[in-house]
Amino acid sequence: MKLERKEILAALETISVAGEGKNMVESGVVQNVLTFGDEVVVDVVLQNPALHIRKRAEVDIMKVIHEKIYEKAKVKVNVKVETPEKPQEIKGKAIPGIRNIIAVSSGKGGVGKSTVTANLAVTLANMGFRVGVLDADIYGPSIPIMFDVERSKPISVTVDGKSKMKPITSYGVELLSIGFFTSPDQAIIWRGPMAAKALNQMIFDADWGELDFLLLDLPPGTGDIHLSLVQSLPITGAVVVSTPQAVALADAKKGVAMYTSESINVPVLGIIENMAYFTPAELPNNKYYIFGEGGAKNLAEDLQVPLLGEVPIVQSIREAGDYGRPAALQENTAVAEAFINIARNTVEQVVKRNESLPPTEVVKITTMAGCSPKK
Repeated sequence: MKLERKEILAALETISVAGEGKNMVESGVVQNVLTFGDEVVVDVVLQNPALHIRKRAEVDIMKVIHEKIYEKAKVKVNVKVETPEKPQEIKGKAIPGIRNIIAVSSGKGGVGKSTVTANLAVTLANMGFRVGVLDADIYGPSIPIMFDVERSKPISVTVDGKSKMKPITSYGVELLSIGFFTSPDQAIIWRGPMAAKALNQMIFDADWGELDFLLLDLPPGTGDIHLSLVQSLPITGAVVVSTPQAVALADAKKGVAMYTSESINVPVLGIIENMAYFTPAELPNNKYYIFGEGGAKNLAEDLQVPLLGEVPIVQSIREAGDYGRPAALQENTAVAEAFINIARNTVEQVVKRNESLPPTEVVKITTMAGCSPKK
């Protein structure tokens, strides 16, 4: 007896793979049917590798052909298993109650990134925003010193049945830092995974409450901690801090390139130029550009990102940082005015970013090698 392929396909349309709604033909399980007289070969592709599913499919195919087509047909079923690739697991997630997360970074150390973070935070808080700072500089935490809470220890609180860390509050800003959990003279000697784990605990095991802005004070460079954060959090945007000299600007450019690379894709809100100029108290109308003039402005124009503002070299900034009272808290000073301008520009850029771009997703890459600017 000669078996017809069309009739066999019609018979296979009456059965389905266990757990699936569509029949074997409609769902694409049956890849091919070949007939040779009273012999029939059915090629089948399954996504479930379980042995009992495979056996069940073979038995059902043989049974339906024997019952509906020809009871003495010689049936061979070739089963191939193709398990679909699982989408890459995203460990990152948003933090309930936090509206915007801003990464404050620098291409190199010593440009005043933590100083800018602290002063920007208290300025935003004085403007009425709810602000938090996560000191992500694991190996050199300085936020506790700058907020005069160096010896404070976060307490444990219960939120929805879970134990959480309560951030330390200073000058109206919620703070968490690895510095709260180590002694001031203790060196933190950790490999990357240990540092990433500590950061995740401070991020997700903390009771941040409702915040308009969470500022991330990042370590200098473009390394492991940066990657861990962009893989853990949907960062709203990044702010890059630089000083005017060429060597700092070159590293700042790399920092911008990291965020704007296709694999990272975090919007850059702008560049802040620290130590922009020096004005002596006895010559208040004079500006001396000790490290060069307009470097960050030119870089911002070249990279087509905003210049958020300039911070002058003022002795009180250093003194305030050492004494734990950010200089921007001193009203009617050049420093306060500079940070008010920076804060306003930052908020403006966040609003524009949120109106024109979709929410940032956590990064799904495993390496940051070869980051290059998007074109």
